[in-house]
Amino acid sequence: MNLAPHFAVVAGEASGDLLAGLLLGGLKARWPALRSSGIGGPQMAAHGFDAWWPHDKLAVRGYVEVLSHYREIAGIRNQLAERLLAERPDVFIGVDAPDFNLDLEKRLKAQGIKTIHFVSPSIWAWRGKRIEKIREAADLVLCIFPFEPALYAKHGVAATYVGHPVADVIPMQPPRAASRAALGLSDTDTVVAVLPGSRRSEIQYIAARLLGAAKEMARQRPGLRFIVPVVPGLRRLIEPLRKQHAADVKIELLDGRSHEALAACDVALVASGTATLEAALFKRPMVIVYSMHPLSWQMTKRMKYQPWVGLPNILLNDFAVPELLQGDATPPKIAQAALAWLDDPARAVALSERFMALHQQLRCNTALAATDAIEKVIAA
Repeated sequence: MNLAPHFAVVAGEASGDLLAGLLLGGLKARWPALRSSGIGGPQMAAHGFDAWWPHDKLAVRGYVEVLSHYREIAGIRNQLAERLLAERPDVFIGVDAPDFNLDLEKRLKAQGIKTIHFVSPSIWAWRGKRIEKIREAADLVLCIFPFEPALYAKHGVAATYVGHPVADVIPMQPPRAASRAALGLSDTDTVVAVLPGSRRSEIQYIAARLLGAAKEMARQRPGLRFIVPVVPGLRRLIEPLRKQHAADVKIELLDGRSHEALAACDVALVASGTATLEAALFKRPMVIVYSMHPLSWQMTKRMKYQPWVGLPNILLNDFAVPELLQGDATPPKIAQAALAWLDDPARAVALSERFMALHQQLRCNTALAATDAIEKVIAA
């Protein structure tokens, strides 16, 4: 076994960078001299990752939005493929970003490079036909939800459940008091965390709605405190929206620190995505919000298999938390749904108990389980 393997990794956007950073921590524990390179962000860089392109180049969601960036993204993928085919890493690991990674994996696999896809695309929620592309692209799929491997087995795709790495990082009992102290919040403050997303397109379509909801909540409850974790590089987009939609509201913008914000808050307004699962693992009531370009929404809606969009609801098979999407995602409706959580503590406690059980199911020492699976692929 090579004591200094080369792992090529591609992670798109902040959530992928977080997952890949946790994975690289496990890989470095097994192979301290490993080399890793490709596309990534600061969480990966903390483990010595050599980012040839920054992860936010891939942080685009929605058909119309992707089309406007297609030429640049396709160019990056072609350049990356050529470089990887020349360097021939021991294994390529595509972390989420399936529209970018699966085509890249297919090309690399055809040329004899072993490929792993970490985080199954949501074929159980929409675009199920992608499983054919996954079969051609990946030697192994690392699944973060327990029901996924059986689905892949039916289609002859190698897959293994490794748990969700964020479930290992987030404590079972959220550090509410410590997080409030770190953020300058008192025990008696009623705190609303506002998480508008990690992509520019999400800021464009969602942030104004959430900030408008904060303004409406503040009008009805003047003593509320609002904290907004902002992904590095997107603060300049949030600042003018705050002035436009919530100028008179006491809102504190945080540079990152989303986990502290979720641990500290009483309720969260969250753009649909990985952040909703993080809120669930922090046992926090939330309102899930999403909006995109109208054409992208119509196309996405037609391919959806389930009544839920948010990960907590999908995993619980229930509308455990409200989802306000597209035309329903208005500031008054978002505010009303959030205030309803604050007005019903017993309901919030019952939700917390469901989230505790979900957390226990997803906590599997993902870094170790994934590293064991990756080692078998490399050795095969």
